[in-house]
Amino acid sequence: MPGDAAALAAGADAVAAAIQAEAAARGLPIQIVRNGSRGLLWLEPLVEVVTPSGRVAYGPVTVEAVPSLFEAGWLMGGTHALAHGPTESIPYLSRQQRLVFARVGRIDPRSAQAYVDAGGLAGLRRAVSITPEAIVADVTASGLRGRGGAAFPAGIKWQTVLKAEGVKKIIVCNADEGDSGTFSDRLLMEGDPFALIEGMAIAGLAVGATQGYVYVRSEYPHAVIALEAAIAAAQAEGWVGADVLGSGRAFHLEVRVGAGAYICGEETSLLESLEGKRGQVRAKPPLPALRGAFGLPTVVNNVITLASVPDILARGADAYRDLGVGRSRGTLPFQLAGNLRHGGLVEVPFGITLRELLYDFGGGSASGRPLRAVQVGGPLGAYLPETQWDVPLDYEAYAGISAMVGHGGIVAFDDTVDLAGMARHAMAFCAVESCGKCTPCRIGSTRGVEVIDRIAAGGPGHGAQVQLLRDLCDTMMAGSLCALGGMTPYPVLSALTHFPEDFGIGRREAA
Repeated sequence: MPGDAAALAAGADAVAAAIQAEAAARGLPIQIVRNGSRGLLWLEPLVEVVTPSGRVAYGPVTVEAVPSLFEAGWLMGGTHALAHGPTESIPYLSRQQRLVFARVGRIDPRSAQAYVDAGGLAGLRRAVSITPEAIVADVTASGLRGRGGAAFPAGIKWQTVLKAEGVKKIIVCNADEGDSGTFSDRLLMEGDPFALIEGMAIAGLAVGATQGYVYVRSEYPHAVIALEAAIAAAQAEGWVGADVLGSGRAFHLEVRVGAGAYICGEETSLLESLEGKRGQVRAKPPLPALRGAFGLPTVVNNVITLASVPDILARGADAYRDLGVGRSRGTLPFQLAGNLRHGGLVEVPFGITLRELLYDFGGGSASGRPLRAVQVGGPLGAYLPETQWDVPLDYEAYAGISAMVGHGGIVAFDDTVDLAGMARHAMAFCAVESCGKCTPCRIGSTRGVEVIDRIAAGGPGHGAQVQLLRDLCDTMMAGSLCALGGMTPYPVLSALTHFPEDFGIGRREAA
């Protein structure tokens, strides 16, 4: 059963203790393995029982339900009100195509041997047998793009660092997952940390880096514990350290914990924080690939990007590139949150639509009311009306409707949502989280809150205030140093354009 943060919050520790106690009282020998979450968060704590015919799922299991589960013969897959049949046959899981999350929920994340037995390490073994240029060529040919939001081609970034001059190079994993409605990084780090470690080691071999850092947000204490334990195990196995798999090449790895600033999800602010400084945006150029952490050439990728690399090296670039649509290749773990019956993680190839995710996986609204708006891509993402829910989820298609896929976070709202209030929240969030370095973000977000308040109040000059808000958004998008100020207008303008009635204006006026 899962031991990750989501399951723990749902009472998994108490359920595990109750199962152990009940089995002991009945004289039944059992072994409880605390794995990662399958991502079916509405069923947590989800307990999978290994039976002669396979793994059978039960959930959400409560302490009170444990005796009746034993009475029903669940150790042999017996029927019960909480039974869901064979785990892999649950429609929410069976309709997915899991690559990055293939092992999450299936193995003990603390066991290096379990990782290998489930197909892990094949990518690193191939990487040590080929040249750095060949590794970079594979990643480039796969079409892998950064999964942190910017979607920059990973191969180009790696090629730049490979060719950069420097006595030392660094790999930095951006695990500062701060977007609302996102949790895929956390699920991966807690449920399969060796995948991230393997991906970072491959990246190190590819560009000639000898040092790696995983920069984890302070709000993820369980992920920090899992990573540190996995790194220690990987060092003991020789997967990282002074001699990676006997290759004669070194790659050392350690965890650094952030201090809770949203801005440190931006790569240059992260690097400032990593160096022990205040998390503020750096001006570019120079690019981090040429002058990054401690002034050295640095690859900065997020968790899902790096964890995608082992599969690319193991199965080949073509197998990965064959998934997806357009220039959006491979799979993306979408995270369903907000007002949905079945919130959780869904890993599928690019090209699926928002409507499919909301209804085929999410089950519609939890409230039973009609869904009205969906924010895609975190707190800086646009609010999309139903007319745009059939646009294929890929980077270019979403850019075409002034939206972004981002980290794959999806937050749904029913018809009771006040989009003017949500637009105000976006500006207020930016004002609080701004590093303060540039005026458009620092001052613009504060003025944005004031303008939206005046619009909400109505009265004379209402139309002028709406135009002022649009002008302010243009200034923030064009003049901000980083995406925090530059993209805060996305939720504001989308709310204003698609839901003008919430601002007290007609659609013609909004356009």
